[in-house]
Amino acid sequence: MTRTPLARVRRHAHRDSITLASERIVPEETPVALSYAGTTHAVMMASPADLEDFAVGFSLTEGIVGSPEEIESIEIEDMGAGLDIRIRLKDEANRRFEARRRRLAGPVGCGLCGIESIEEAMRAVPNVRDCGLTLSASDIIRSVRLLSRLQPMHRQTGAVHAAAFYMPAAGILEVREDVGRHNALDKLAGVLARRGAAGEEGAVVVTSRVSVEMVQKTAALGSAFIIAVSAPTALAVRTANAAGMCLVAVVRGNEFDIFTHPERVIEGEARHVA
Repeated sequence: MTRTPLARVRRHAHRDSITLASERIVPEETPVALSYAGTTHAVMMASPADLEDFAVGFSLTEGIVGSPEEIESIEIEDMGAGLDIRIRLKDEANRRFEARRRRLAGPVGCGLCGIESIEEAMRAVPNVRDCGLTLSASDIIRSVRLLSRLQPMHRQTGAVHAAAFYMPAAGILEVREDVGRHNALDKLAGVLARRGAAGEEGAVVVTSRVSVEMVQKTAALGSAFIIAVSAPTALAVRTANAAGMCLVAVVRGNEFDIFTHPERVIEGEARHVA
């Protein structure tokens, strides 16, 4: 199954008091269902690319599996209006998933509802405090600079997010793009897991703001760093701090803000910025 993640659309471009008919490249946005044991678990609006990475990464960062080895097969079917990723879990993982689904369904079969869905949204984040990784200020600046050069879909459209994995000795190891920031991070987690990369050896770099879900997914990947070009939410800051994660955001050229665990950034002298 292949669908192109980009499309050409007609538009009227207004430039210098002149309007001309022309085309522009825009990203596709497709409903993508993630199904387990024949039942749809979630439907995401996503770019129709790197879907096996998406399936593996979503399964890992949502705690459905502990490793890619617990996934027996992945099949992708084009349903016309959208795509269905059918994920078959191995026996023990499938039993855990079925028990989780029964717990979350509730007595009225309303899906993720009430207090249990709140607990699911605020699930415990893996502690990455013992990860020994530190980065220099130049690493942080370099990671964002490198990522800005490795976004072909964004370069063509100006309308997608990216998530990358940066290692001090290697630079950017992998990049994934998507119309959804969470999806880009899930796809990154998937490709890293499939190639056996260790999350604790590098930093997650994202082009979006940092929400609590981005912190949760980064911790699930095993990384003790999340670096972002935009600002975090207050809950993201609290969650990263509790997990021992260094949250660096608002990276602009040579400037950035360290919101949690500044001891992980080893170059330069910290000072107060009003």
